[in-house]
Amino acid sequence: MDDEPGTALAIDELVLRPWRVTDAPALLAACQDPEIIRWVTIPQPYLSADADAFIAAAMTMWRDGTGAPFAIVESATDRLLGAVTRFGPDGHQATVGLWLVPEGRGRGVGTRALRLVADWTFETTAVIRFDCFIMVGNEPSERMVERAGFQREGVLRAWDLHHGGVPVDCVVYSRLRTDQ
Repeated sequence: MDDEPGTALAIDELVLRPWRVTDAPALLAACQDPEIIRWVTIPQPYLSADADAFIAAAMTMWRDGTGAPFAIVESATDRLLGAVTRFGPDGHQATVGLWLVPEGRGRGVGTRALRLVADWTFETTAVIRFDCFIMVGNEPSERMVERAGFQREGVLRAWDLHHGGVPVDCVVYSRLRTDQ
């Protein structure tokens, strides 16, 4: 729809586009995946109302400039492969979060989406530092962000609260505007 806020980006067979109300069923299905539940702090159980609220919040972030939430979809089919969200910018920095459905894993989808969002952020904002926080133990995500040019900085103890308010340690990664 023309009145939807946001920007679309494309790379290879992927399109990163703003979330649409019609994405709710695919989002609901994705958020039942055990790996997403394990590593992403989302409501449990994840219900239809949660998908609707996520999409409404994503549209609000675009409108008020507090972030850039993208659905990662296949260009040919518009099938949902994942989500990548830039939170911010907040001053000179921004943060990114990403998850993938099983069909999106192991194909370089996350790495390409992260690179694209980081490059776009550096081209269109004053951001100097782009960071992400990955729960300790999620090695596939660590390898993905490293392939996207992010550098490991260390572990932040009790950085996030996961399901039920359980404190979890996170590995922090960053990519700077000056990084190659």
